[in-house]
Amino acid sequence: MAVGNAQQVAVIGAGIAGSACAHALMQAGHLVHVFDKSRGPGGRLATRRVEWVDRQGHACTTRLDHGAVGITVRSGTFQAFVDQALHAGWLAEWAPKVAASDRLSDGGDRLYVPVPDMPALGRRLLDGAATTWGFAVDSLLKDPSGWQVQADGGRHPSQFDAVVLALPPAQAAPLLGAHRRDWARRATVVPMQPCWTLMGIADTAKDASQPALGWELARPATGPLACVLRNDARPGRTRVPGQAHWVAHARSGWSRRHLEQPAAWVQQQMQVALAGCLGRPVDWHHCVVHRWRYALPQPQRAEPAEPCWWDAAQGLGVCGDFLGGSGVEGAWLSAQSLCAALLQRPSRAAQAATGSAARELTHRTLQRLVA
Repeated sequence: MAVGNAQQVAVIGAGIAGSACAHALMQAGHLVHVFDKSRGPGGRLATRRVEWVDRQGHACTTRLDHGAVGITVRSGTFQAFVDQALHAGWLAEWAPKVAASDRLSDGGDRLYVPVPDMPALGRRLLDGAATTWGFAVDSLLKDPSGWQVQADGGRHPSQFDAVVLALPPAQAAPLLGAHRRDWARRATVVPMQPCWTLMGIADTAKDASQPALGWELARPATGPLACVLRNDARPGRTRVPGQAHWVAHARSGWSRRHLEQPAAWVQQQMQVALAGCLGRPVDWHHCVVHRWRYALPQPQRAEPAEPCWWDAAQGLGVCGDFLGGSGVEGAWLSAQSLCAALLQRPSRAAQAATGSAARELTHRTLQRLVA
């Protein structure tokens, strides 16, 4: 519970929204405990460690960034954060060679990527926070003494003054139902776009006689693929002679139509599409697909009306890119808005002190009236 003016805050979800909110709260002197169902932070700032055996029988490991392609900047507020992260060595700028006639989305040519891997940004933001991994919170419990979180019937022993949900809306909705039905209903109907992602290692020895592609990032105009990138061309990533490390993201519509297809079928379809994009066969060493069920919020024509949800009376909040706008920047801005709202709420200790002072004032007033 609260110590002095510090509040104990549980943050559910360790993607960029949860990590950024936790970091801002810790900077303000509050005590933060982060819970996530995964083994570490990052959310869609994701890097997978893949293990495979080469043709000589040697065990190999590779790391592939299979989540967000990169970080783009639209606002001065977020640019200031990115500049600080660049100076600290948390991020690196990536100016990829883009395929001819291709334009990057968001109207800019600059991308930033965490180094040495995508979850590194979350790890640095959460430095100093208490964390519990592999804990898929399935209920929130509230009584006069505060909040508790529960997963698989097991209740975490800590009690909290406030709870922040930094989850995709479909995952936040069942946790909100018992406390804010209106938010739960709204979260249930928020459209989120899925994405199938292909990642793998290819042999380039057979490509030696063919002209170089001349690009590291492409957004095909047609077909199943929305984005193709050379992962080993990104800052801080390892480039191995004779290998190409590919990551390809399918279009949201194609992913939605084939969301429940077997992974093997999806992989075969995306491999064919990638070969078509490259204009040559791909000699795979290793390949796998990943399904992002809640990859991106539906594009909005206008800025979101509410950058976050906050109930000061209960000490309950929600943040994420579905509220703050798309991409890493939207999630970060939503987290800052929620943190600002939470910081306006007095701690339980301050509330108790205020209540005690009010009772003392009332007692003295009654004594004067009696006298």
